[in-house]
Amino acid sequence: MSKFLGVPLKKPSEVDVVKPLNNLIQSTYNGASEEEKAKYAEAVNEFSKQRNTAIWKFFEKYEASLEVVYAYYDQICALETKISVSELQIPFKWKDAFDKGSIFGGKISLTHTSLMYEKVCVLFNIAALQSSVAANQELDTDEGLKLAIKLLQQSAGIFQYLKGATPAAVPSEPTPDLSQDTLVVLQALMVAQAQEVFILKAIKDNMKEQIVAKLCCQAEEFYADVLRAMQKEAVRSLWEKEWIPTVAGKQAGFHALTQLYQSLVCRASKKIGEEIARLRNSVDLFKAAQSRGGNETYLDEYFSRAKRNLAESTKDNEFIYNEMIPELSTLASPGKAQLAKPLPIGHPLAANFKDIFTALVPVELHRALTASDMRRNEIVNVEIMKLRESTQTLNAVLASLNLPAAVETADGNSGLPPSLKDKATEVREKGGIENLQTLLKDLPELLNRNREILDETERLLDEERDSDNQLRTQFKERWTRIGSEKLTEMFRTNAKKYREVITNAIEADKVVRQKFEANQKGIQLLSLPPDQIQQSLPSASGSVDPNCSSVQRLKKLMEDVETIKAEREAVESELKAATFDMKDEFLLALQKDGAIDEPGLSLARIGQVLNPLQQQVRESVERQKSLVSDIQSAHGAFVSETGNCGSSRDTLYQELATAYDSYIELSGNLQEGTKFYNDLTQLLVVFQNKISDFVFARKTEKEELLKDLTTESSRQACPATPALPSHYASTSGSGSDIPAGGAPSVPPATAAANIPYPAQVHGMPVPYGAQPGMPYPAYVPAPMPQSFNPYATLPYPGNYQYQGFPPGPQPGHYGTYPGSYANQQGGYPNQKPPGW
Repeated sequence: MSKFLGVPLKKPSEVDVVKPLNNLIQSTYNGASEEEKAKYAEAVNEFSKQRNTAIWKFFEKYEASLEVVYAYYDQICALETKISVSELQIPFKWKDAFDKGSIFGGKISLTHTSLMYEKVCVLFNIAALQSSVAANQELDTDEGLKLAIKLLQQSAGIFQYLKGATPAAVPSEPTPDLSQDTLVVLQALMVAQAQEVFILKAIKDNMKEQIVAKLCCQAEEFYADVLRAMQKEAVRSLWEKEWIPTVAGKQAGFHALTQLYQSLVCRASKKIGEEIARLRNSVDLFKAAQSRGGNETYLDEYFSRAKRNLAESTKDNEFIYNEMIPELSTLASPGKAQLAKPLPIGHPLAANFKDIFTALVPVELHRALTASDMRRNEIVNVEIMKLRESTQTLNAVLASLNLPAAVETADGNSGLPPSLKDKATEVREKGGIENLQTLLKDLPELLNRNREILDETERLLDEERDSDNQLRTQFKERWTRIGSEKLTEMFRTNAKKYREVITNAIEADKVVRQKFEANQKGIQLLSLPPDQIQQSLPSASGSVDPNCSSVQRLKKLMEDVETIKAEREAVESELKAATFDMKDEFLLALQKDGAIDEPGLSLARIGQVLNPLQQQVRESVERQKSLVSDIQSAHGAFVSETGNCGSSRDTLYQELATAYDSYIELSGNLQEGTKFYNDLTQLLVVFQNKISDFVFARKTEKEELLKDLTTESSRQACPATPALPSHYASTSGSGSDIPAGGAPSVPPATAAANIPYPAQVHGMPVPYGAQPGMPYPAYVPAPMPQSFNPYATLPYPGNYQYQGFPPGPQPGHYGTYPGSYANQQGGYPNQKPPGW
């Protein structure tokens, strides 16, 4: 049988995948340790090497190459589950598989910044490589037949999958090889060729003639479908020049084999008349198959067998049986048996696939874990804020009452109260006012750094958008790529959020600075040595008996205050340390349901872990209410009993206590602000890198599209695609397979007075009776065919005879290939007309 058709390959281009992929992983897994980041970078480098090996392995058309490209495809599928594919900005460029280019420019190509586009192109090349490897198999061995059947059906399954996957992966117009009409043809062709291999195996295994006939009948229908699809206007100019003749020949050939094997069934059942009718049709069809395919030896063995059987059966019928030969149109079809079908894509394709990104968890799992951590942090922060606000309220009450300094002064009568002395020591140990001033001085610089990064990022987006809009205005509908507004919508949203974050941070900085300025005098005093602080104190107004009941009660209440503060510090530490691993629970849910109900699972676990601590927070807040009431009551009794209240020293003690509380709060706020700006810088740098990758990918895509548009404008206009020869209609029909609306017929042209030649298509024959001086004196042109047809003889006109020409057949008996129409006319197309 004739050779199998292998699909040509899309030609890839090398591209840097390392930088954009590293940026995306760094952005997605920003909480990774340095060791984990090193593993990620190593995996990315390995992935880049794997791609560079695989994309050129396609062109080594051996079975061993399949495992290499399978592994790369499997790795793409694995990577898709672990990153946000829509955020990966790599300009993948692939050239059209069927375009041969021209002297004016290169092949048609498409550049798209999507891993899904890379996946589609890799799949196309896998299917093409499978078809080529199948075509190179030794079909005289069982192993070769089985492998060819497997590969062709797998190839058909991939093309079937691509029909649905391509529109999602390529939102713009794809290259012709990925168009729906092309993929329909390729899928049908692979199924037809797989059915053909099944027939070869059936014949090799000596299966019953009835089964072989049914298999051949189905193959004939498959090839008729392929032939019909290949002749569509949108795709018929794509194919290699031998594809349509080969498919047309195979359609006729399997029609012939159907009749041959069904004739053997008739011979076994002694239906001589039907056998002869089928053999006659088979012989005509074998001739048509060889003529169509341009291969005089195509199915020659079966052709010879058909002619031999026809001669034997005709002789036997003439001398023995004398059965009537039925009309071919009255014979029943042998039936059909379909064995070939598209196989779904397996996962994984490679036999020994190993994921190089094992350190990365599935992106859905990672998102669920991140969301769970954020949910836990939000709840923890709310509880911590409750404790801190309560503590600040308590400190404010104590400062307003000059506690515990009032009862401590009662002990020493003259020196600095121990509580204030401890507070001053703590302030000096933390760096004093100089530390706060340094942190405050650094904030504007950190703020400007982040603002500049965000400004530069937005500038890149604006420049890309303006460039795209300018070219869209210039080229109008020819500028087919997706507009920047659609692609950058998420980037713009994130940039707006970062801008809002910076605006809020500026307001927070103002509040911190105002609070510092309001308490600067007290903080500066607390930063001095103890003796200088004591020198700054006003003289004491008097002494109080330390043994009186009101002093003792206040001291006891101050001990309760320290106790509740210590408890809160412990609870806050426990809240911060309250972590739990949801990974296993999320994985189980993902495997079981295919999705993760993060809120439901997280809140249930958070409740188990944090409920006891939340209860302690509520109890602490409630206890403080009664404690404050007791302190205020005891302080009233203290004032009544001692009269120690309202002195200038007491007022200063209150200011120093308030300054201490403000210092601790400001110190924490400024440290958190510094950390916030530094963390924001890292996020903005990652964001800027992603924008840079996007802009670079769009620039590459723009340059490729500009190149294609420039090349297109320099090419000459392509002539209309010629109509296919009429004999490429299905042999089992009357020509309905040829699509309507072929190339328009060319009207006869009249010769102008100043032009010695008629306006005919170049290559028209010159009549033999022409005179030298007037080559076309009274030439009446024959009706022109739809286009130049090298495969069929020119139909003769019915109303004119030319001198020197042999007479043609009568109208209505033009040449065609055998089929139901030819047999209904009762003639054989390969007979020469009289006179030749």
